[in-house]
Formats: sequence, structure tokens, C-alpha cells
Amino acid sequence: MSNDDSTRLRRWRLVLGSEAEAACGAPLGAEAEIDQALAALYESSGNGLGEDRKGGRGASRPGVARWLGDIRRYFPSPVVQVMQRDALERLKLREMLLQPEMLEAAQPDVHLVAQLVALAGVIPAKTRDTARAVVRRVVDELMKRLEEPLRSAVTGALDRSQRNRRPRHAEIDWHRTIRANLRHWQPEHRTVVPEVLHGYGRKARRPQRELILCIDQSGSMAQSVVYASICGAVMASLPAVSTKMVVFDTAVVDLSDQLDDPVELLFGVQLGGGTDINGAVGYCQSLVREPRNTILVLISDLYEGGVAPQLLRRAAELVASGVQFITLLALSDEGAPAYDRQLASQLAALGVPSFACTPDAFPALMAAAIRREDITAWAAGRGLVTTRG
Repeated sequence: MSNDDSTRLRRWRLVLGSEAEAACGAPLGAEAEIDQALAALYESSGNGLGEDRKGGRGASRPGVARWLGDIRRYFPSPVVQVMQRDALERLKLREMLLQPEMLEAAQPDVHLVAQLVALAGVIPAKTRDTARAVVRRVVDELMKRLEEPLRSAVTGALDRSQRNRRPRHAEIDWHRTIRANLRHWQPEHRTVVPEVLHGYGRKARRPQRELILCIDQSGSMAQSVVYASICGAVMASLPAVSTKMVVFDTAVVDLSDQLDDPVELLFGVQLGGGTDINGAVGYCQSLVREPRNTILVLISDLYEGGVAPQLLRRAAELVASGVQFITLLALSDEGAPAYDRQLASQLAALGVPSFACTPDAFPALMAAAIRREDITAWAAGRGLVTTRG
């Protein structure tokens, strides 16, 4: 058997698992530890993780931490994240998230943050600091990725103050004024006599736009909650935008006063439970002060547990008043989301476009909304999932 044939058989053996040992016939050798890591997750007779299904056995927990270390050593980061998610679902390892050694060994990503947020209410005191450190690490990485594009896009789209041609003394831009009036130089007086004064634009006394993020915190929207919290924190840091953040299930919670710290904000949400979109939109409607300057972004898969006809009436009222109302079916890096197509179509018919959006596309979306572009056409032009009425 050639080396190429042997390598190919060993790869098939890793893919197919221990049941293919006899058929492949090639000894694994150096790949044995990789095989053990895969078997622990994907075979019922795995080496050390399967027993964790029973829970409550202290001796098994270090095995989970070692397994996490193994997969980080043998597989690239995207594969590690997939295997962690599979472990949470297949091996019922949610309880393992409550152990500090497991958290320290885990590859932090948005999915792990969502799991920690979902378990926030039951994480014991000894693990809370570790959990927050993991969440903060992911939040910091996402802030680096999203903050500058979002800040630049929104700032660029906001209406700037017109140049001030009648400035007060303290508002004069002396460099521009002198350059514009050099032809009026008076040699005998050794000075410039300006005919036109250029001043700095006066700062707006109030925000130019009001943004309300209304976020469904049901379990299926976990990634969207994480990304929306970070984007909300960035938007809240812009003085020209007044940002409010509301999360909901069957109850509505206003987290606007926590936008200065995305980590604390995330631990303030309660993932899971039912949904009352109508109730949440009703609360957001009460926050609207200047409809034509307000952007309401509902982030939800639209599986309504409340009163759908009343939700549609509220949506019609908001649109008629001038509010720019947008529904994001997901704010995540995942594929096309599952959502209530009928309700999405009904909202679209009222002028509320519904589509999925990636976090990287969110800054451009906010800029388009601030410029009051046709959001349905904007989304369709970028190949985003759109629903038409």
C-alpha cells in the first residue's frame, strides 16, 4: 500500500469513526488522539465525555476541560467553535459551563457568550468572575471589529451643521477666515481686513436622530441579542444619536441606562421564554418623541405570542406618524433565518421592511436609515433576505 493510499484510508477512518476500523485497516498512529477527541463527542462510546450526560460526577469534569484543550490543539478555531456547539447540544454539557476550569479552557465566541448569558441566573458565585471575563473578551473583540465602521458610517450620514457665515467671536475659524481674505491684506496696517468670516458649525443642542432597538430575547435570537447589545453601545456613545435599547419576551425591560457597558447589559437580558412583540412595540411607541427623526429597529423572528392584529395596527400608526420602522429577522453571521413569513409580509405591506442582516452590514444599514433611503431597495441591492408585502 502506498503512502498516499494509507493517508487516504486514515482520513476516511477519522471521518467514519471506530466502526470503520476493520474496513479501513490502516492504523491511526499519530491521529489516535484526534480520533479520541472526535469519538468523545460523536460516538456514544466516547472516551470520557459521554459519561458527563449523567451530571453530578466531579471526576468527569476535568475530562471536559482536557477535551476542550485537545480540540483547540488539533483543530482550527472555526472547527473548535462548531464542536463546542455540538457538545452543548449532543452531550448536554450546559452544566459544564458552570465550572471555572471549563470556561477557562473554552474557545470564546458569540455562541459561548449566548450560553453564558442564558445561564446567568444560575451561575454560582465561584464562576461568575470567570464567566464575565470570557464574555468581556468576546465583547472586546467584537467592539474592535464593529465600532469604527459603525461610528464612521453613522457620523458620515448625519446631517452636518451648515458652515457658519455669521459666527460669534468664539466661533470664528481663524485659519479659514485668513486664507479666504488674503487678497484684502493691508500693507500699511500689516493686517487682513476680512470681508467674510468663516466659523465652526454650531453644535446641535439636541440629537439629530433617535434610535430605538427593540430586541426579542427568545432563545432562537441569542446571537442577535449579543450583536445588538454591542451595536447599541456604540450608537449610544454618539452624541448626535439618542439610543434606547429594549429587550422583551412576555415582559418588556428597558436597558437603555446600561448601554455604557455591553457586558453588564448582556447579563441583564434573560434569554428564553415566550414573546409578546405587540407589547414591546407598544412600549417603544411610548418612547417616540419626534416621529420623523426616530428609527425603530425591531430584531425578531416574528413568532408572535401576543396579539398580532394589534401589532399590525401599532406598526401602521408608527409608519403613518413618520417613524422609520425596520424589522431585522436576525442580526447574526448565520445563514437565512427561520421566521414567521406571514407576519413579515403583513408588516412589509404596511411599509415595515423585514430582512436578515449581518453585523458587518449593520453600519451601512444605519447610515441608509439616517439618510431615509428606501430600506427595502437597499437590502435587496445587497442580497439580504427581504420580505415584500
